[in-house]
Order: sequence, then structure tokens, then C-alpha cells
Amino acid sequence: MQDISAKELKGHDILAVERFLDGTRHMVEFVVQKKGTAYGPFGEEVRLFLDEAGYQQVLISQKQGEIRIKRDAHVIEGHILLKKKRRRH
Repeated sequence: MQDISAKELKGHDILAVERFLDGTRHMVEFVVQKKGTAYGPFGEEVRLFLDEAGYQQVLISQKQGEIRIKRDAHVIEGHILLKKKRRRH
């Protein structure tokens, strides 16, 4: 399986204008898990730069099984800061 960062993703390009907007606080890369979603066809890999409201909607979509988030990061003034995965003991 190829790493998501090595592929061309749908949605926002890594240098998209949305990344540098004042309200942008999150970047998510995810895979569409259900047919007929607003994010694209089943199996599509998508990157989005989002404000807080958009990010909350993506979390709801994941909880409903529409998408599966593969990478999640904070965005501060256009800088992408990857979130560290929590270690389970």
C-alpha cells in the first residue's frame, strides 16, 4: 500500500490558498469510506485545509463512518504541525 503523502490527493493541494487563510487551523487527509458522500467517491483520498467548523464536520463524518482520517495536523500561519499519535499501553 502506498503512503498517502506520496500520492496526488483530491481536494486541496499542499500549497493551496486555503492553507494560508487566517481562519485555517487544521489539515486532514482521509479516505472516503461510503458511497454518495459529499467528499467524493468510495476509496478517494482527500486533503482539506479547514477552519474549526469544517474540522468539526469532518470529525462527525468520521464518527458516522463516511470517512477515515489518515493524517491530522494543526495549521498555524500556513505551517503544518503534525499531531503526535497517542500511545496505548
